[in-house]
Amino acid sequence: MFKHLFKLIWNKKKQNFLLMIEMLFSFLVLFAVFSMLVYYYTNYKKPMGFDYKNAWLVSYNNTYKTQNTDSLNLYYQTLQKMMKAMPVVKEVSFCSDNVPLSSYTNGGDVMYGKLTTGTNRYTVDDNYKNALNVSLLEGSWLNKNDAIGKYPSVVINGSLKEQLFGNGTAVGKVITDGDGKSKMKIIGVIQDLKVKGDYSPSGNALYFRVDTGSFRWLGNIIIKVIPTANAASEARLYKTLANYMKDSNISIEHFTNKRTEINYFNLVPMIIMSIVGCFLVINVALGLFGVLWYNINKRRGEIGLRRAVGATGNSVSSQLIAESLILATLSLIIGIFFAVQFPLLNVFNLQAGIYITAMLLAILFIYLLVFLCSLYPGKQAAAIYPAVALHEE
Repeated sequence: MFKHLFKLIWNKKKQNFLLMIEMLFSFLVLFAVFSMLVYYYTNYKKPMGFDYKNAWLVSYNNTYKTQNTDSLNLYYQTLQKMMKAMPVVKEVSFCSDNVPLSSYTNGGDVMYGKLTTGTNRYTVDDNYKNALNVSLLEGSWLNKNDAIGKYPSVVINGSLKEQLFGNGTAVGKVITDGDGKSKMKIIGVIQDLKVKGDYSPSGNALYFRVDTGSFRWLGNIIIKVIPTANAASEARLYKTLANYMKDSNISIEHFTNKRTEINYFNLVPMIIMSIVGCFLVINVALGLFGVLWYNINKRRGEIGLRRAVGATGNSVSSQLIAESLILATLSLIIGIFFAVQFPLLNVFNLQAGIYITAMLLAILFIYLLVFLCSLYPGKQAAAIYPAVALHEE
């Protein structure tokens, strides 16, 4: 049976070759689309890692100008107390520009022994953990006592801990920056925070504590508010800040809105790839349907002869469907050869499971598409009457 089908396919190798190339490119595009979809879904399933629903972000510039560090710290400590005195405010935290759900990034390399990896760097104060309701996995969070240690104290996230120490303990270990000069002591490990939205990975993270001169360049305040905080509460907060920071430009954003914006931005590549994939799939379906329809008209004599010698309509239909599936299989063998290089070569640094899942989904989709496109032409072939087909010949 299969030998006969391969012979029929070989006899029309020029026509079938173009169809195989079309299905091959369709598989590769679908593999890319499904890889992105599986990657996004894998990230989406992971917990956010922080409470964004009851958090506001205050951004300001043109900060308080003074050469006296003590006066500078006192100025912002007073501001912090004023905000915490408001009934709707539960926590106030000063931090660097690369706040969660923003487009700002500050990165660098860290080393432990012979291991070197990239990481995002954050400058935060002692209240950052409580302001975002971050879970501590190991050790402790930053506090004022860390300033008296031999090395600056830092906190890392779970991803960085796994890359540098595997399943071992990270607390108490000393790491260095990329050039090996500055040393840092790890005092705690926190849960990964998806700082770039639901569909992006958390990445590695390294948290430094603000020092006495940090307020010269810091320009963001994370405020945790009570669930009943509303627009009137936001207006009162803005008025308080504007009256105290008279020369600053102040803006207040809600982290819920920032999450929506960054998610839309992350979904753009997936939407574009999905549109391209759908357009290609439609073209392949129309092409496959047309080719099979053309084959039926060209092979009416052959089909009629088979029916005349006793072949049933179902066997004729099954033959055409089987030919299409064999063509799809030959195309997929070539496509799988190229697709399997991605997990083997660790392209784009994605988990092998993402590529394998995308590969299986693309294979199933191609087979389903070919089957559906050949089903109706196969039924049309089965409906050909032997006498009519032979009479036409």
